[in-house]
Amino acid sequence: MKVSKLLLGLLLSCAALGASAQTIIKFSHVVAADTPKGKASEFFAKRAAELTHGKVKVEVYPNSALYKDGEEMSSLQMGSVQMLAPSLAKFGPLGVKEFEAFDFPFMFDGTAELHKITQGPVGAALLAKLEPKGIKGLAYWDNGFKSFSANTPLKSVADYKGKKFRIQSSKVLEEEIRSVGGIPQVIAFSEVYQALQTGVVDGTENPISNFYTQKMHEVQKHLTLTNHGYLGYAVIVNKKFWDGLPADVRGQLEQAMKEATVFANKIAQEENDKALDAVRKSGKTEVYTPTNAERMALKKAMAPVHIKMADRVGKDTLQQFYQVTGFDPAKL
Repeated sequence: MKVSKLLLGLLLSCAALGASAQTIIKFSHVVAADTPKGKASEFFAKRAAELTHGKVKVEVYPNSALYKDGEEMSSLQMGSVQMLAPSLAKFGPLGVKEFEAFDFPFMFDGTAELHKITQGPVGAALLAKLEPKGIKGLAYWDNGFKSFSANTPLKSVADYKGKKFRIQSSKVLEEEIRSVGGIPQVIAFSEVYQALQTGVVDGTENPISNFYTQKMHEVQKHLTLTNHGYLGYAVIVNKKFWDGLPADVRGQLEQAMKEATVFANKIAQEENDKALDAVRKSGKTEVYTPTNAERMALKKAMAPVHIKMADRVGKDTLQQFYQVTGFDPAKL
């Protein structure tokens, strides 16, 4: 009997040790689970469990379930959450203003140009600037190019004048809205639907997948496919936590992240295309494709943003972006 009890005790102790050996990564984000970012984070969680043979469990918290826009970065730095995928605009308020180069209007003509930045040396150098803040950058994930919505048609530049547009916290985006005579309003992503519904703001800018999954088409009568700006994410982790992981586990998680990044970028355009089709089929929002002349007029109206905000992000950083993308505001 004593031997049996001793054996049982040893087995329970081993089980407890095995359970405590599992590393938990809380992965928080602010968008819906069925968005490109939501699906990619779940993909990463699945691959992390498989590649680490259960040593790591990634718990994904979508839709601001843990933290809202303004709370998540400090929570990561304090170690309350281990992993985030904030939009690139979030790093300006953190003090790494160079990331706001991604917010400049009409910077990229498409994903091929964009990926030369995010998958090249310029993107890697930007992620390295996060390390003094206690943050390790792991990857860039696409969402897509943004379009404007409102309750009145947005065809000419004059249509934006006097309207209040919700934006993320970004000085560059503030200037973008002002460049067309609009009034920028910084509002947390989780509160945008209500702000649109109650008329706190007249419109907003979003990739179509966010527009649809947050049900904004229910409270916005018009959507204009401007593709004027990019919205992407950086997957980041608490640096102290990351550096404290065993080297083999870190390598396995890096592999899981590589695979998740390929998956995220592959589905981003597909999800936006599906969402646009769903918005059209809903019959609640009129979708308008601007003419080449209308889009060029908007591009010219926003070109001064590049000049006015150059000192904020650093002229060297902007020049690196221009060299890769070929954009030249002086030619507009």
